[in-house]
This record gives sequence, structure tokens and C-alpha cells, in this order.
Amino acid sequence: MGILTEEQKLWKRINGRFLKGAATYGLLEEGDKVLVGLSGGKDSLALLELLARRSQVFHPRFSVVAAHVRMSNIAYESDLGYLREFAEKLKVPFVTSETSFDAATDHRKSPCFLCSWNRRKALFTLAKEQGCNKIALGHHMDDILQTLLMNLTFQGSFSTMPPRLVMKKFDMTLIRPLCLVPEKDLEEWARMSGYRKQVKNCPYETDSHRADMKEVFRLLENMNPEARYSLWSSMNNVQQELLPNEVIEHPIK
Repeated sequence: MGILTEEQKLWKRINGRFLKGAATYGLLEEGDKVLVGLSGGKDSLALLELLARRSQVFHPRFSVVAAHVRMSNIAYESDLGYLREFAEKLKVPFVTSETSFDAATDHRKSPCFLCSWNRRKALFTLAKEQGCNKIALGHHMDDILQTLLMNLTFQGSFSTMPPRLVMKKFDMTLIRPLCLVPEKDLEEWARMSGYRKQVKNCPYETDSHRADMKEVFRLLENMNPEARYSLWSSMNNVQQELLPNEVIEHPIK
């Protein structure tokens, strides 16, 4: 066997983590039809490539459909021709949908939440139309850990985006096959593969705390290079006996 190129080494590392995530959390099963949310960003492009290649392997047998949802009231310019060509080169069907939201209709939720939720609803609709039983989203390991930190900081809850989430109300399962893949590897793969960047100009982007939390996450990794793995392990190592429990006080009679 010859010496691997840097590109081959990177793909092997990304694909290995993708396969480990799929096996660990039971993300891909025989007979699945998976709708991939293809936004056009590096994460969704890499996700589609990983799933498309894996779908050619004998076990488990599953099929893939790529779906792009355009938000008509957000200045996010998607090159539909490029996305369609990208999917077709991988022998994956490509479908599109358009939706919108009005931030003035619900002041309790942030525009980012409303945008995300409306995109998600459009994906559910497309998934049903295409006969899919699962929707794959491009959230990577960094996204999941940063969400954990955001929920701790702003919601007071120990929670995040799980790798697998059964949505009984919609008869659909959400999966995040990039859950164990670090963002830096995806950035490097996008550069090596020549992924074309989409033009993003969201008027609500500064309203999100995610950019700030990315910086907090970077600082944690500066303090401890293994911080991401410690944070991930913490989600399966909750020592309740060492946490404060609410005590219901009874009056002394």
C-alpha cells in the first residue's frame, strides 16, 4: 500500500469519525431514505459527500436525497446550479423549496430561532414528499459542544443537539452524522476539495450569541487541548450525587 497523501489522510480521519458517530448512535439503518439539508455551507456539502459515498456500500443499504430550502426574506444567495451539480455528481437527487418568516409576529423568539424553525418545517414537508424517514443535518462536534455551553449559560439547562432525535409528532428522525467530526477538519476538507462558498448576508447574524460562544470554546481549548473531549464525556458522566438537589422543606411541628 502506497503512502497516503494529506488529502487522503484527512478524508480517512473525517470518514472514520463519521462512521464512528453513525455506529455509536445508530444513525443509519437498513432501508433508510435520508433527506440531507443542503444549505450550501461546507458542513452540509461534506455531509452529503459522506452519506452519498457510504450509500454505495452494501450494508446498511440506504438512499439519499439532497434538499435546499431558500428563505425568501433573508439575503442568503444560494448558487442552486452549483448545489444541483454537486448533488448530481454524487448521483443524489436534488429538490428545493422556498419559505419565509416575519420576525414581527413573535417577539418571544429570536429571528435566528424563527428562521431555523421555518427552514426545519420546510425540510419536514420535503422529507414527507420524498418518502424519507430521516433528515440529516450538518451540525458538527463544535456546534454540539457550543450549544451545550450556550444552554448552560443562557437557559440554565444541561442539554444540547443530540446526534439522534426521534420526532414522534412528525413521524421523522433527525440525525447529525457529523457529531464526532471537528469543524477544523471540515474547513480543511472544504479548502482541499474546492467547495464553493455561498454568499451570506444575514441581517440578524449579530443578534446571535453563537459567535461569542465560539470564542469561549476557543479559549477553553487554549487552556486544555483536550477540552472538547472532556466536555463530550461530561454528557455521559453526570454525577448526580455531587450536584445540588432541590429539597422540599417541611415545617417543624
